[in-house]
Amino acid sequence: MLLLLSASCWAWSHLSHGEVARYSRHLILGEVGVAGQEKLKNSRVLCVGAGGLGSPAMLYLAAAGVGTITVVDDDVVEVSNLQRQIIHSSGSVGVPKTQSASETLERVNPGCVVEQVRERLTLENAAELVAAHDVVVDGSDNFDTKFLVDDACVACGKPNVYAAILRFAGQVSVFNYPPGVGATYRDVLAAKPPPGAVPSCAEGGVLGVLCGVLGSIQATEVVKLLIGRPIGETLANRLLCYDALAMRFNEIPLVRGARPRVVVVNETEAAAAAAVLEEDAFAFETIGARDVASRLADGWTPYVLDVRMPQEAAICGLPFADGLCEHRSVATLASKLPRDRDVLVHCKTGFRSRLACKALAKLGFTRLYNMEGGILAWARDVDPRLPVY
Repeated sequence: MLLLLSASCWAWSHLSHGEVARYSRHLILGEVGVAGQEKLKNSRVLCVGAGGLGSPAMLYLAAAGVGTITVVDDDVVEVSNLQRQIIHSSGSVGVPKTQSASETLERVNPGCVVEQVRERLTLENAAELVAAHDVVVDGSDNFDTKFLVDDACVACGKPNVYAAILRFAGQVSVFNYPPGVGATYRDVLAAKPPPGAVPSCAEGGVLGVLCGVLGSIQATEVVKLLIGRPIGETLANRLLCYDALAMRFNEIPLVRGARPRVVVVNETEAAAAAAVLEEDAFAFETIGARDVASRLADGWTPYVLDVRMPQEAAICGLPFADGLCEHRSVATLASKLPRDRDVLVHCKTGFRSRLACKALAKLGFTRLYNMEGGILAWARDVDPRLPVY
């Protein structure tokens, strides 16, 4: 028997013909379908950071049909960003990252509304921004912001899709999901490590494509959260760790309130750095790059020790450097350093050289000078011909 139904019996899609064509590969997935695509269209996602992680995450979220993406970032595009921050291009150098990201996302999907917040996430604006969105993507690159994002998500009852990267490794999870029940960032790391104890990507480096892997996983988790069941399981209460060199994933279980302090950072290194930083601040002298140049011109002849990594020294260096030794290993070089002569120590930014000076001071060296700002300060204030990285 042929059953005829009137049009009023059908639950017609609220998607336009163009949207049906654009998202057709989603619509034929039973776990997504019309209802799931409409959820994406009506959703709001807050992305904190338009950098290495935020770039692939936002590109895939816009392509997937997320209705509104709000991007928070106060930085401008630099040449060094382009190796991994694929939402930006060479023509975007010097442009605010929020503007560059917005223009790219508009080209990817004109149906996605991009709201720009050209400022840092702060205690003053975090709660209001988080509360106005369904899900938060943490694409930040520092501990202060990561704790702030997570605390705001807990306070506002929002899921936090987290990731972090360094060198060849990364990790990703979904925090505070379900809200008030799922593990949070503070269940991974109870407190911020001392400043400089964990190198930033600028100091430690990062494999560019690593960002694509972790950022894409973040986007996947966001889509699953927005659509809801029956579309799989999330990374809630699981920390997924990725080793790009070994091409392996492994998981660490998380429990809210357990405070396990799992291996997010090298805690031995962090503790050692904290101990060094707490020692006598007057164990060495601090000197600026301009003052170093002036004193050298006047005949100063210190032993110049570069405490960066060999691969950094291969990029650029001070032509008058006498020795190269990573800051963690300066104690092994102590017997070869002069004790009757000034020792000028430098790195990229001045932090690792500070740690090296304090380590040498513990070994009895008294004529120590830390070049504040390191190679970057020398290139900025003394010799602009020096390449920066």
